Amino acid sequence: MEKYVLSVKVSNHVGVLPRVGGLFSRRCFNIRSLNAAETEEPNISRLTIVVEADFRSLEQIKNQLMKLYDVHEVKILEDAVTREHILIRAGKSSDDRHKIIEIANLYRAKPVDVAADSIMLELTGEPAKIDSFLDLLKPFGIIKMVRSGITALERD
Repeated sequence: MEKYVLSVKVSNHVGVLPRVGGLFSRRCFNIRSLNAAETEEPNISRLTIVVEADFRSLEQIKNQLMKLYDVHEVKILEDAVTREHILIRAGKSSDDRHKIIEIANLYRAKPVDVAADSIMLELTGEPAKIDSFLDLLKPFGIIKMVRSGITALERD
């Protein structure tokens, strides 16, 4: 099984996202990441969906999505720019803060909040960069974190 990134253009109105999610659920496909937002056209949203599947199953997902009334376009992104955003609070003591800030500087992460024992950082980058950043922060204690999921746009 491989990870694939789908770009799905849909009508921007109530109920579209649950219908798309329901299709994955009914077919027993797991969504690894889902990001949805309005596009340059206010009446159209783009869903960026990351799925783990074999190529045959992926084609089935694409065909089933295209049957939904509110779906306008489905692309399997192979050559795309992908980014992810993370907010993370880490640290167990004020002594950890200096070391965490050094790691943050290496990755160009931005401090957005400082507490007595921890620091909150913000980072945007490729998913592999985010994973690497997390690996370095784990020894200092990750208190809370949230990842946006992948956003992607195909190259021209």
